[in-house]
Parts: sequence; structure tokens; C-alpha cells
Amino acid sequence: MIAETVDQARDVMVLGESGLLSVTPPDRRPLFQVSRRRLIWPNGAEAQLFSAKDPESLRGPQFDAAWCDELGKWRRAQAAWDMLQFGLRLGEQPQQVVTTTPRRNATLIELLQSPSTVRTSAPTRENAANLADGFLRQVEDRYGGTMLGRQELDGELLLDPPNALWNREDIEAARVKAAPGLDRIVVAVDPPATSHAGSDACGIVVVGARFDGDERNARAFVLEDLSVQGASPQAWAERAVSAYQRLRADRIVAEVNQGGDMVEAVLRQVDPTVAYRSVRATRGKRLRAEPVAALYEQGRVSHVGSMAKLEDQMCGFARDGSSSAMTPLSTDRSPDRVDALVWAITDVLLTRGPAPRVRRL
Repeated sequence: MIAETVDQARDVMVLGESGLLSVTPPDRRPLFQVSRRRLIWPNGAEAQLFSAKDPESLRGPQFDAAWCDELGKWRRAQAAWDMLQFGLRLGEQPQQVVTTTPRRNATLIELLQSPSTVRTSAPTRENAANLADGFLRQVEDRYGGTMLGRQELDGELLLDPPNALWNREDIEAARVKAAPGLDRIVVAVDPPATSHAGSDACGIVVVGARFDGDERNARAFVLEDLSVQGASPQAWAERAVSAYQRLRADRIVAEVNQGGDMVEAVLRQVDPTVAYRSVRATRGKRLRAEPVAALYEQGRVSHVGSMAKLEDQMCGFARDGSSSAMTPLSTDRSPDRVDALVWAITDVLLTRGPAPRVRRL
């Protein structure tokens, strides 16, 4: 039984509310020999406690099973894990179980990618019966949808490529619960080439801007990610126009590389009076995205609330323009949400034109 320290192994794995002494029925409860860091069951089975801070203590002993707790926070994870593997040499099929909050730990990531690993996970809310009244409501109100909340409450392992244009820390630092009065709102649409269940998503992102009299210090606020998978042109057009009307947006901006004049036509079938501007991609995705990513680095873009799928795509968008999966369950193939985001922020902050009309909401 290995925790980051021996004290944690004793206090959590053995004596804690979910520890072995608490959950074992009285007729088979083990004897805990504190001074020897050992548990002995009535049937003769034994368990020893170890600290991951002292990998060398695992050199020599041998086992047929191991329990590793909170491996994600072990500071000497690789060394401790390696020593444990050499000690698992008893019995017909030695096994080990890891219980941990997922964190960006190289040893944990490699373990999860191993074909011999069986993975299971559960969000904190599934343990509500064993938690204090009001705890879940308070932490979900405070941390729900944030990077910390997705890690600690939902059990997600958030992996970003080292060369990503965006990083979660910048997004998290600028996140707000509500937008201020806005001078401009744009709905951006990145239509898919096809409209069946296996198609790429239609990116639909709403962004507002506040200028405070000086466009050089203007700020953007990402209000909603309304992207939809496998929708017909009529369906995604209705979704975009509904947001345009509901938020009293200034216009819809749509990329027309895939659909040409069809994009405007289908939007005007829903609302003939919609203010519309088409944009055409003449540069690669990376070149279009870099100026927008720079605004995030400057702290000039805030996300209003949580937009997990959009943020996963952003933090998986590499500087070479490729997009990689952010979580083991991600099925995104194309950064459609990111494309829509880039068009929207480009329109409200980076496109030069006549001064925007003031429209405080």
C-alpha cells in the first residue's frame, strides 16, 4: 500500500473514513501493527505501508498485489512506480490498482495509455450520499466547468500538447461569471462541408466586445458556444439566427469556403433581415489563430462561464495548425469551434472599419 507519504498511507488508506479498517466487516478486520506499518488479516494475508517519497524502500520486498493512492501527486512517481514493478513477482498474476485524482503526471499519463490498463472513473456527485450536506452545491457553484473543477469534481485528465496556441491557465485566469455592458456582439459560424451524423461540427460561437472609448484596450467576452454536430443547414442556421435575435447581435459572420453563397441563402431563409458578413479563409488555420491567441496571452479575452468542449479544442490546437484530442474520450477531428471563435474575435477586435455603435446592454 503506497501513498505519497507513510502518514498519508496510514491516515487515508488504513484509518480514514474509506480506509480498510472502516470498510472491512468486523469478523475479518485486519490487525494494524502501527510500529511495523503492517496489516495482518485473520486468514494470514498481510499488507505493508510504503512512502512514494522513498522508492528505495520498495527494493527487496515482494508482493502479489499493490494499491497506489493519489499517484497523480507523487513527486517521485516514476522512481517509486519502477521499484514497485520489480517487487510484484508473487502469485499467478500480480495486479495493482491506482486510485487518484487525474493530474498531468507523466507516469500516470503513460499508465493510462498502456494497453494492459483498465480504466474507470466517476464524478464526485456520484458519492453525494457520503458527503456533507451542501458541499456539492457549493463546490459546483464555485468550480463547476473550471479547469480545477473538471479535474477535481469530474475526474477528467486534461492533457494539452506542449506546443498548443492556448493554455488553460490563461483561460482560467481571465474567466468571468458575467459580461459587462457590451458595445458589440457577433455570432460567428463555421459551417461543415456535409450534414450527416458523421460530419464535422458546425462551429457557432458568440463573442461580445467592450471598447471603453479606446479600441486599443478593447476586451472580448466569449458569451456562448452553440456549436452543433450533424445538424442540417436549416438546423444550424436556425441556431445561429436564434442567438443573433436573442442577444441582439450586430451581425452574423460566416466562413464561406465550404458553402459559398449557400451559407448566406440558408441564413436568410430563417431571417431575411439578418445583418450578415461573409469571410473567406485565405491563410492557414494557424496564421488566422495566432493573433487571437496573442489577445488571450495579453489577458484581453474572457470566457463567460464554462465552455469545456471549446476550451478542449483550443488547448489541443497546436502551433502547426493540427488539432489533437484533449481527453481520452474526445472524438473531435476538426477544430470547428476554434475556427468560429477566431472569426468572431477577429471581427470584434482585429478587423479595422468604422467605429462601432455603442449598445450597452
